[in-house]
Amino acid sequence: MALVRGDYADEINLSDLDFWRRPWEEREYAFATLRRERPISFYDEPVVEGTAFALPKGAGYYALTRYRDIATVSRHPEVFLSGPGAISPFDLPPEMVEYFSGLISTDNPRHTRLRRIIANAFNPQNIRRVEESITQVADRVLTRAIDSGTGDFMTDIAAPLPLEIICSMMGVPPSEHATVLECSNVILSNGDHEYVPEGTDPVVALLEAGGALNAIMQEIGKFRLVHPVDDITSALVNAEIESERLTQQELASFFVELVIAGTETTRTAIGHGLLALTEYPDQKARLLSDFDVLVKTGTNEIVRWATPIIWMRRTLATDYTLSNVRLKAGDKVLLFYNSANRDEEAFDDPYLFDVGRSPNDHYGFGAPGPHFCLGTHLARREITVMWRSLLARTPRIHATGEPSRLESNFVNGIKHLPYRFE
Repeated sequence: MALVRGDYADEINLSDLDFWRRPWEEREYAFATLRRERPISFYDEPVVEGTAFALPKGAGYYALTRYRDIATVSRHPEVFLSGPGAISPFDLPPEMVEYFSGLISTDNPRHTRLRRIIANAFNPQNIRRVEESITQVADRVLTRAIDSGTGDFMTDIAAPLPLEIICSMMGVPPSEHATVLECSNVILSNGDHEYVPEGTDPVVALLEAGGALNAIMQEIGKFRLVHPVDDITSALVNAEIESERLTQQELASFFVELVIAGTETTRTAIGHGLLALTEYPDQKARLLSDFDVLVKTGTNEIVRWATPIIWMRRTLATDYTLSNVRLKAGDKVLLFYNSANRDEEAFDDPYLFDVGRSPNDHYGFGAPGPHFCLGTHLARREITVMWRSLLARTPRIHATGEPSRLESNFVNGIKHLPYRFE
Protein backbone atom coordinates (compact mmCIF):
# COMPACT_ATOMS: atom_id res chain seq x y z
CA MET A 1 0.00 0.00 0.00
CA ALA A 2 1.30 3.42 -0.88
CA LEU A 3 2.40 5.45 2.11
CA VAL A 4 0.86 8.92 1.91
CA ARG A 5 -0.15 11.53 4.43
CA GLY A 6 -3.17 10.27 6.33
CA ASP A 7 -1.95 6.69 6.63
CA TYR A 8 -1.40 5.35 10.14
CA ALA A 9 1.22 3.30 11.95
CA ASP A 10 -0.27 -0.11 11.15
CA GLU A 11 0.32 0.50 7.42
CA ILE A 12 4.07 0.99 7.89
CA ASN A 13 6.29 -2.05 7.35
CA LEU A 14 9.97 -1.42 8.10
CA SER A 15 10.83 -4.94 6.92
CA ASP A 16 9.58 -4.31 3.39
CA LEU A 17 12.40 -3.17 1.10
CA ASP A 18 9.83 -1.26 -0.95
CA PHE A 19 9.40 1.02 2.07
CA TRP A 20 13.09 1.96 1.84
CA ARG A 21 12.75 2.72 -1.87
CA ARG A 22 10.20 5.43 -1.15
CA PRO A 23 11.09 9.14 -1.22
CA TRP A 24 12.90 10.52 1.80
CA GLU A 25 9.92 12.69 2.79
CA GLU A 26 7.56 9.71 2.93
CA ARG A 27 9.92 7.68 5.08
CA GLU A 28 10.48 10.58 7.45
CA TYR A 29 6.71 11.04 7.75
CA ALA A 30 6.38 7.34 8.58
CA PHE A 31 8.98 7.53 11.35
CA ALA A 32 7.38 10.67 12.75
CA THR A 33 4.09 8.73 12.85
CA LEU A 34 5.75 5.84 14.68
CA ARG A 35 7.40 8.11 17.25
CA ARG A 36 4.05 9.74 17.94
CA GLU A 37 1.70 6.75 17.80
CA ARG A 38 3.73 3.56 18.18
CA PRO A 39 7.31 4.29 19.31
CA ILE A 40 7.99 0.61 20.03
CA SER A 41 6.44 -1.41 17.21
CA PHE A 42 6.79 -5.06 16.20
CA TYR A 43 7.63 -6.44 12.74
CA ASP A 44 8.25 -9.79 11.12
CA GLU A 45 11.79 -10.24 9.91
CA PRO A 46 12.54 -9.20 6.32
CA VAL A 47 12.56 -11.79 3.57
CA VAL A 48 15.84 -12.29 1.71
CA GLU A 49 15.16 -13.28 -1.87
CA GLY A 50 17.45 -14.95 -4.38
CA THR A 51 19.57 -16.95 -1.93
CA ALA A 52 20.02 -20.69 -1.60
CA PHE A 53 21.07 -20.26 2.04
CA ALA A 54 18.45 -21.34 4.55
CA LEU A 55 18.37 -18.25 6.74
CA PRO A 56 16.43 -19.14 9.89
CA LYS A 57 12.98 -17.65 10.23
CA GLY A 58 13.05 -15.72 13.48
CA ALA A 59 10.28 -14.47 15.71
CA GLY A 60 10.56 -10.86 14.51
CA TYR A 61 11.86 -7.71 16.16
CA TYR A 62 10.81 -4.54 17.94
CA ALA A 63 11.64 -1.23 16.26
CA LEU A 64 12.70 1.51 18.68
CA THR A 65 12.17 4.96 17.19
CA ARG A 66 12.52 7.40 20.10
CA TYR A 67 15.75 9.03 21.19
CA ARG A 68 15.29 8.31 24.89
CA ASP A 69 14.52 4.60 24.42
CA ILE A 70 17.60 4.11 22.26
CA ALA A 71 19.69 5.91 24.89
CA THR A 72 18.38 3.57 27.61
CA VAL A 73 19.13 0.45 25.59
CA SER A 74 22.62 1.63 24.67
CA ARG A 75 23.54 2.32 28.27
CA HIS A 76 22.58 -1.20 29.41
CA PRO A 77 24.79 -3.59 27.40
CA GLU A 78 24.41 -6.23 30.12
CA VAL A 79 20.72 -6.50 29.17
CA PHE A 80 20.80 -5.62 25.47
CA LEU A 81 23.46 -7.79 23.84
CA SER A 82 25.30 -7.14 20.57
CA GLY A 83 26.97 -10.52 20.11
CA PRO A 84 24.05 -12.47 18.60
CA GLY A 85 24.09 -10.30 15.47
CA ALA A 86 24.31 -6.53 15.82
CA ILE A 87 24.17 -5.88 12.08
CA SER A 88 21.58 -8.51 11.15
CA PRO A 89 17.92 -8.86 12.10
CA PHE A 90 18.40 -12.58 11.48
CA ASP A 91 20.04 -15.01 13.86
CA LEU A 92 22.95 -15.83 11.60
CA PRO A 93 24.99 -19.02 12.10
CA PRO A 94 27.67 -18.50 14.80
CA GLU A 95 30.49 -19.02 12.30
CA MET A 96 29.13 -16.23 10.11
CA VAL A 97 28.80 -13.88 13.08
CA GLU A 98 32.38 -14.72 14.07
CA TYR A 99 33.54 -14.04 10.52
CA PHE A 100 32.33 -10.44 10.69
CA SER A 101 32.50 -9.94 14.45
CA GLY A 102 34.71 -7.01 15.17
CA LEU A 103 33.82 -4.75 18.06
CA ILE A 104 30.28 -4.29 16.78
CA SER A 105 29.10 -7.87 17.34
CA THR A 106 30.78 -8.71 20.64
CA ASP A 107 29.85 -8.37 24.31
CA ASN A 108 31.86 -8.30 27.51
CA PRO A 109 34.29 -9.58 28.53
CA ARG A 110 35.52 -10.06 24.94
CA HIS A 111 34.37 -6.60 23.84
CA THR A 112 36.38 -4.89 26.61
CA ARG A 113 39.45 -6.95 25.73
CA LEU A 114 39.24 -6.15 22.01
CA ARG A 115 38.50 -2.47 22.55
CA ARG A 116 41.40 -2.11 24.99
CA ILE A 117 43.91 -3.65 22.55
CA ILE A 118 42.59 -1.65 19.60
CA ALA A 119 42.41 1.60 21.55
CA ASN A 120 46.06 1.14 22.53
CA ALA A 121 47.01 0.96 18.85
CA PHE A 122 44.86 4.01 18.11
CA ASN A 123 46.89 6.08 20.55
CA PRO A 124 47.26 9.86 20.13
CA GLN A 125 50.62 9.56 18.40
CA ASN A 126 49.35 7.12 15.76
CA ILE A 127 46.14 9.06 15.19
CA ARG A 128 48.06 12.34 14.93
CA ARG A 129 50.18 10.79 12.20
CA VAL A 130 47.05 9.75 10.32
CA GLU A 131 45.45 13.16 10.80
CA GLU A 132 48.49 14.89 9.35
CA SER A 133 47.96 12.96 6.13
CA ILE A 134 44.24 13.78 5.79
CA THR A 135 44.82 17.28 4.40
CA GLN A 136 47.29 15.93 1.83
CA VAL A 137 44.88 13.19 0.74
CA ALA A 138 41.94 15.63 0.58
CA ASP A 139 43.93 18.04 -1.59
CA ARG A 140 45.06 15.20 -3.85
CA VAL A 141 41.51 13.88 -4.25
CA LEU A 142 40.13 17.36 -4.95
CA THR A 143 42.86 18.21 -7.47
CA ARG A 144 42.20 14.93 -9.27
CA ALA A 145 38.47 15.70 -9.36
CA ILE A 146 39.03 19.23 -10.70
CA ASP A 147 41.43 18.03 -13.37
CA SER A 148 39.67 14.89 -14.56
CA GLY A 149 36.46 14.37 -12.59
CA THR A 150 33.54 12.35 -13.88
CA GLY A 151 30.81 14.67 -12.61
CA ASP A 152 29.81 12.15 -9.94
CA PHE A 153 30.57 13.57 -6.49
CA MET A 154 30.50 10.16 -4.80
CA THR A 155 33.07 8.50 -7.04
CA ASP A 156 35.20 11.62 -7.52
CA ILE A 157 35.40 12.92 -3.95
CA ALA A 158 33.24 11.34 -1.23
CA ALA A 159 34.43 7.74 -1.67
CA PRO A 160 38.16 8.18 -2.43
CA LEU A 161 39.00 10.25 0.67
CA PRO A 162 38.07 7.76 3.42
CA LEU A 163 39.14 4.80 1.28
CA GLU A 164 42.66 6.17 0.83
CA ILE A 165 42.92 7.17 4.50
CA ILE A 166 41.80 3.79 5.86
CA CYS A 167 43.94 1.81 3.41
CA SER A 168 46.98 3.96 4.16
CA MET A 169 46.63 3.67 7.92
CA MET A 170 46.24 -0.11 7.68
CA GLY A 171 49.10 -0.57 5.19
CA VAL A 172 46.94 -1.76 2.28
CA PRO A 173 48.85 -1.21 -0.98
CA PRO A 174 47.27 0.99 -3.69
CA SER A 175 46.93 -2.07 -5.93
CA GLU A 176 44.25 -3.39 -3.53
CA HIS A 177 42.27 -0.15 -3.08
CA ALA A 178 39.77 -0.96 -5.83
CA THR A 179 39.18 -4.41 -4.34
CA VAL A 180 38.60 -2.94 -0.89
CA LEU A 181 36.06 -0.45 -2.28
CA GLU A 182 34.27 -3.09 -4.34
CA CYS A 183 34.04 -5.51 -1.40
CA SER A 184 32.77 -2.87 1.03
CA ASN A 185 30.11 -1.86 -1.52
CA VAL A 186 28.94 -5.47 -1.78
CA ILE A 187 28.85 -6.05 1.97
CA LEU A 188 26.76 -2.93 2.57
CA SER A 189 24.65 -3.18 -0.57
CA ASN A 190 21.72 -5.04 0.98
CA GLY A 191 21.58 -6.80 -2.39
CA ASP A 192 21.34 -3.58 -4.44
CA HIS A 193 21.66 -4.80 -8.03
CA GLU A 194 24.28 -2.21 -8.91
CA TYR A 195 26.72 -4.03 -6.61
CA VAL A 196 25.19 -7.53 -6.56
CA PRO A 197 24.04 -8.27 -10.12
CA GLU A 198 20.61 -9.79 -10.59
CA GLY A 199 20.84 -13.57 -10.46
CA THR A 200 23.77 -13.52 -8.01
CA ASP A 201 23.14 -15.05 -4.61
CA PRO A 202 23.42 -12.05 -2.22
CA VAL A 203 24.60 -14.15 0.74
CA VAL A 204 27.30 -15.80 -1.36
CA ALA A 205 28.36 -12.37 -2.64
CA LEU A 206 28.58 -11.04 0.93
CA LEU A 207 30.65 -14.01 2.12
CA GLU A 208 33.00 -13.78 -0.86
CA ALA A 209 33.50 -10.05 -0.32
CA GLY A 210 34.16 -10.59 3.38
CA GLY A 211 36.55 -13.40 2.52
CA ALA A 212 38.51 -11.19 0.13
CA LEU A 213 38.92 -8.45 2.77
CA ASN A 214 39.80 -11.08 5.36
CA ALA A 215 42.51 -12.51 3.12
CA ILE A 216 44.04 -9.08 2.43
CA MET A 217 44.41 -8.31 6.12
CA GLN A 218 45.54 -11.81 7.12
CA GLU A 219 48.42 -11.47 4.67
CA ILE A 220 49.33 -7.93 5.76
CA GLY A 221 49.02 -8.85 9.44
CA LYS A 222 51.37 -11.81 9.16
CA PHE A 223 53.95 -9.70 7.32
CA ARG A 224 53.72 -6.81 9.80
CA LEU A 225 54.18 -9.17 12.72
CA VAL A 226 57.68 -9.90 11.44
CA HIS A 227 58.34 -6.64 9.58
CA PRO A 228 56.63 -3.83 11.52
CA VAL A 229 56.48 -0.32 10.09
CA ASP A 230 54.80 2.93 11.09
CA ASP A 231 51.16 1.99 10.49
CA ILE A 232 48.13 0.97 12.55
CA THR A 233 48.33 -2.68 11.46
CA SER A 234 51.84 -2.98 12.86
CA ALA A 235 50.64 -1.40 16.11
CA LEU A 236 47.67 -3.78 16.27
CA VAL A 237 49.49 -7.05 15.62
CA ASN A 238 52.29 -6.13 18.02
CA ALA A 239 50.08 -4.63 20.74
CA GLU A 240 50.10 -6.60 23.98
CA ILE A 241 47.90 -5.65 26.93
CA GLU A 242 48.39 -7.82 30.02
CA SER A 243 49.73 -10.66 27.83
CA GLU A 244 46.75 -10.41 25.46
CA ARG A 245 47.10 -9.96 21.72
CA LEU A 246 44.72 -9.91 18.78
CA THR A 247 44.51 -13.21 16.94
CA GLN A 248 44.91 -13.13 13.16
CA GLN A 249 41.16 -13.71 12.76
CA GLU A 250 40.35 -10.90 15.19
CA LEU A 251 42.65 -8.56 13.25
CA ALA A 252 41.00 -9.54 9.96
CA SER A 253 37.49 -9.13 11.39
CA PHE A 254 38.41 -5.72 12.78
CA PHE A 255 39.74 -4.69 9.38
CA VAL A 256 36.45 -5.70 7.72
CA GLU A 257 34.60 -3.65 10.32
CA LEU A 258 36.98 -0.69 9.97
CA VAL A 259 36.70 -0.66 6.18
CA ILE A 260 32.92 -0.85 6.30
CA ALA A 261 32.33 1.62 9.12
CA GLY A 262 35.34 3.83 8.45
CA THR A 263 34.73 4.34 4.74
CA GLU A 264 30.95 4.17 4.49
CA THR A 265 30.16 6.52 7.38
CA THR A 266 32.47 9.24 6.08
CA ARG A 267 31.57 8.75 2.42
CA THR A 268 27.84 8.92 3.17
CA ALA A 269 28.20 11.97 5.41
CA ILE A 270 30.26 13.90 2.84
CA GLY A 271 27.76 13.07 0.11
CA HIS A 272 24.75 14.10 2.18
CA GLY A 273 26.70 17.23 3.12
CA LEU A 274 26.83 18.39 -0.51
CA LEU A 275 23.16 17.56 -0.97
CA ALA A 276 22.15 19.49 2.16
CA LEU A 277 24.34 22.51 1.42
CA THR A 278 22.86 22.64 -2.07
CA GLU A 279 19.28 22.41 -0.79
CA TYR A 280 19.97 24.97 1.97
CA PRO A 281 22.04 27.71 0.28
CA ASP A 282 21.57 30.00 3.29
CA GLN A 283 23.37 27.47 5.48
CA LYS A 284 26.15 27.14 2.92
CA ALA A 285 26.51 30.93 2.95
CA ARG A 286 26.77 30.88 6.75
CA LEU A 287 29.46 28.21 6.62
CA LEU A 288 31.41 30.09 3.95
CA SER A 289 31.26 33.34 5.86
CA ASP A 290 32.55 31.97 9.17
CA PHE A 291 33.94 28.48 8.60
CA ASP A 292 36.38 28.43 11.53
CA VAL A 293 33.60 29.29 13.97
CA LEU A 294 30.95 26.97 12.48
CA VAL A 295 33.12 24.07 11.37
CA LYS A 296 32.54 21.95 14.48
CA THR A 297 28.79 22.43 14.66
CA GLY A 298 28.53 22.21 10.87
CA THR A 299 30.29 18.83 10.76
CA ASN A 300 28.09 17.54 13.57
CA GLU A 301 24.97 18.68 11.75
CA ILE A 302 26.04 16.97 8.53
CA VAL A 303 26.44 13.68 10.41
CA ARG A 304 23.08 14.09 12.19
CA TRP A 305 21.39 14.93 8.91
CA ALA A 306 22.94 11.98 7.08
CA THR A 307 22.77 9.35 9.87
CA PRO A 308 24.86 6.99 7.70
CA ILE A 309 24.05 3.81 9.67
CA ILE A 310 20.27 3.57 10.04
CA TRP A 311 20.04 0.96 12.79
CA MET A 312 21.81 -1.55 14.99
CA ARG A 313 20.36 -4.64 16.61
CA ARG A 314 20.40 -5.74 20.24
CA THR A 315 19.13 -8.98 21.79
CA LEU A 316 17.75 -9.16 25.32
CA ALA A 317 19.68 -11.24 27.83
CA THR A 318 16.90 -10.93 30.42
CA ASP A 319 13.34 -9.65 30.63
CA TYR A 320 13.13 -5.86 30.67
CA THR A 321 10.42 -3.21 30.66
CA LEU A 322 11.14 -0.32 28.30
CA SER A 323 8.71 2.62 28.25
CA ASN A 324 5.96 0.38 29.65
CA VAL A 325 6.54 -2.31 27.01
CA ARG A 326 7.43 -5.70 28.51
CA LEU A 327 10.29 -7.27 26.55
CA LYS A 328 11.42 -10.86 27.13
CA ALA A 329 14.80 -12.56 27.11
CA GLY A 330 15.67 -13.47 23.53
CA ASP A 331 13.62 -10.65 21.99
CA LYS A 332 15.34 -8.59 19.32
CA VAL A 333 15.23 -4.80 19.11
CA LEU A 334 16.45 -2.57 16.29
CA LEU A 335 17.67 0.87 17.32
CA PHE A 336 16.64 3.25 14.53
CA TYR A 337 19.23 6.02 14.82
CA ASN A 338 17.76 7.87 11.85
CA SER A 339 14.48 8.29 13.75
CA ALA A 340 16.22 9.29 16.97
CA ASN A 341 18.06 12.02 15.06
CA ARG A 342 14.73 13.52 14.00
CA ASP A 343 13.04 13.12 17.39
CA GLU A 344 11.09 16.26 18.24
CA GLU A 345 11.65 15.62 21.94
CA ALA A 346 15.43 15.68 21.52
CA PHE A 347 15.98 18.36 18.84
CA ASP A 348 14.47 21.76 18.20
CA ASP A 349 13.09 21.88 14.67
CA PRO A 350 14.76 18.56 13.72
CA TYR A 351 13.85 18.81 10.03
CA LEU A 352 15.84 22.01 9.65
CA PHE A 353 19.43 21.67 8.48
CA ASP A 354 21.29 24.13 10.74
CA VAL A 355 25.10 24.35 10.57
CA GLY A 356 25.10 26.24 13.88
CA ARG A 357 22.94 23.72 15.75
CA SER A 358 23.95 23.51 19.41
CA PRO A 359 23.52 21.39 21.41
CA ASN A 360 23.54 18.52 18.94
CA ASP A 361 23.89 15.22 20.77
CA HIS A 362 23.02 13.12 17.73
CA TYR A 363 23.35 9.37 17.24
CA GLY A 364 25.10 9.54 13.89
CA PHE A 365 28.00 7.58 15.39
CA GLY A 366 25.78 5.41 17.57
CA ALA A 367 24.33 6.14 20.98
CA PRO A 368 26.27 6.57 24.26
CA GLY A 369 27.65 3.37 25.69
CA PRO A 370 30.45 0.86 25.05
CA HIS A 371 29.58 0.54 21.35
CA PHE A 372 29.90 4.23 20.55
CA CYS A 373 32.02 4.42 17.40
CA LEU A 374 35.75 4.16 18.15
CA GLY A 375 36.58 6.07 14.96
CA THR A 376 34.34 9.08 15.66
CA HIS A 377 37.20 11.53 16.01
CA LEU A 378 38.85 10.36 12.79
CA ALA A 379 35.58 10.51 10.83
CA ARG A 380 34.83 14.03 12.06
CA ARG A 381 38.32 15.10 11.11
CA GLU A 382 37.99 13.67 7.60
CA ILE A 383 34.64 15.39 7.02
CA THR A 384 35.95 18.69 8.39
CA VAL A 385 39.12 18.68 6.29
CA MET A 386 37.27 17.67 3.12
CA TRP A 387 34.74 20.46 3.47
CA ARG A 388 37.42 22.97 4.38
CA SER A 389 39.23 22.11 1.14
CA LEU A 390 36.05 22.10 -0.94
CA LEU A 391 34.75 25.44 0.27
CA ALA A 392 38.17 27.09 0.13
CA ARG A 393 39.04 25.94 -3.39
CA THR A 394 35.61 25.50 -5.00
CA PRO A 395 33.10 27.61 -3.03
CA ARG A 396 30.46 27.33 -5.76
CA ILE A 397 30.40 23.53 -5.77
CA HIS A 398 26.84 22.22 -5.76
CA ALA A 399 24.74 19.18 -6.63
CA THR A 400 23.04 19.44 -10.01
CA GLY A 401 20.47 16.66 -9.74
CA GLU A 402 18.82 14.08 -7.54
CA PRO A 403 20.98 11.48 -5.80
CA SER A 404 20.86 7.80 -6.71
CA ARG A 405 20.23 6.23 -3.32
CA LEU A 406 21.36 2.83 -2.11
CA GLU A 407 18.43 0.42 -1.86
CA SER A 408 19.14 -0.49 1.74
CA ASN A 409 17.41 -0.43 5.11
CA PHE A 410 20.78 -0.43 6.89
CA VAL A 411 22.92 2.25 5.22
CA ASN A 412 21.55 5.65 4.21
CA GLY A 413 23.89 5.57 1.26
CA ILE A 414 24.17 7.68 -1.86
CA LYS A 415 25.57 5.77 -4.83
CA HIS A 416 25.82 8.68 -7.27
CA LEU A 417 25.33 12.44 -7.05
CA PRO A 418 25.84 14.76 -10.05
CA TYR A 419 27.71 17.99 -9.26
CA ARG A 420 29.55 20.96 -10.70
CA PHE A 421 32.37 23.15 -9.47
CA GLU A 422 31.29 26.27 -11.45
